Amino acid sequence: MDTADVQGDLEDILLTPEQISTRIAEIAREIESDLEGETPLLVGVLRGAVMVMADLSRELRLPLEMDWMAVSSYGNDHKSSGVVKILKDLDTAMEGRHVLIVEDIVDSGLTLSWLLENFRSRGAQSLRVMTLLRKPDAMTVDVPLDYVGFDIPNKFVVGYGLDYANRYRSLTSVAVLKPEVYGGNPPE
Repeated sequence: MDTADVQGDLEDILLTPEQISTRIAEIAREIESDLEGETPLLVGVLRGAVMVMADLSRELRLPLEMDWMAVSSYGNDHKSSGVVKILKDLDTAMEGRHVLIVEDIVDSGLTLSWLLENFRSRGAQSLRVMTLLRKPDAMTVDVPLDYVGFDIPNKFVVGYGLDYANRYRSLTSVAVLKPEVYGGNPPE
């Protein structure tokens, strides 16, 4: 879906498909350098990371495996509660593996902090994090991010995997959603 299809719901377009594609290719080259000779396990966090995981995995020029995990941490429609619930666990053991967590966005960092702690207990040889988006002004915990696509303002964004009420996920761009669409309360 193109932004023109839902232009009335969007406040601003932050990232175009070309900007996203270029940055993912740059990050893929960094990952190839860091994990040369290895077969990393890419772990996508459902559902938001679907687009990032698909494009990153196709861009990487090294053998890899993929798995998915689904967690829920949102107490309401647009604000993280920090309480994480596993909805779908991994099918692949990560003991002794080089693991790369692939995220769509890191805002408060609470969910990712929980994931890192959980994954460390599973015996991964190394643990790295790639996120397409980071909201520095929204972060409440310090989490190590090895690869960051873009820093963005603390606004409610949709597109490229990010949704509101399961809408806008298939947008090829990342855009700011108009507050009146989600009730008018900006994210904290």
